[in-house]
Amino acid sequence: MRSLDSTDFQLLIALSREPRATYVSLADELGLSRNTVQARMAQLERSGVFLAFDRRIDPAAAGYPLTAFITVHVQQQKLARIVQSLAAIPEIIQAHGLSGPSDLLVRCVCLDAEDLFRINGAILACDGVERTETALDMGELIPYRIRPLLEQRLR
Repeated sequence: MRSLDSTDFQLLIALSREPRATYVSLADELGLSRNTVQARMAQLERSGVFLAFDRRIDPAAAGYPLTAFITVHVQQQKLARIVQSLAAIPEIIQAHGLSGPSDLLVRCVCLDAEDLFRINGAILACDGVERTETALDMGELIPYRIRPLLEQRLR
């Protein structure tokens, strides 16, 4: 990923305020030409700055109102196969490798407690998974945000 400059940060901040802004409106807001904005946006996209659009879709809107975080303890030598098996479970929407007492942190969505029990069983059935610990998401207290970091970089 390439280094971002102040123009890139200004563009990203403007987009975080208004994600559907056109190149023309971004150019007007930032005092840039439309061609400059278009070229910068293309560079940002090519360099992988933007995350996938589906990260903006609320799973509750798709009928999955319950979110759980599951820590997974695994046999390290089987990690690659375990990750493949977990990726095949549609309700697992994110997973991170961890340092510390747990090996993986899995974020899953489910219909209800019974569905969570089924999903946890599917995780435990993966060859190499030793045990899991589950915590229910009681509510998002600080929503995912990036603008404060971008604004800090401009200072």
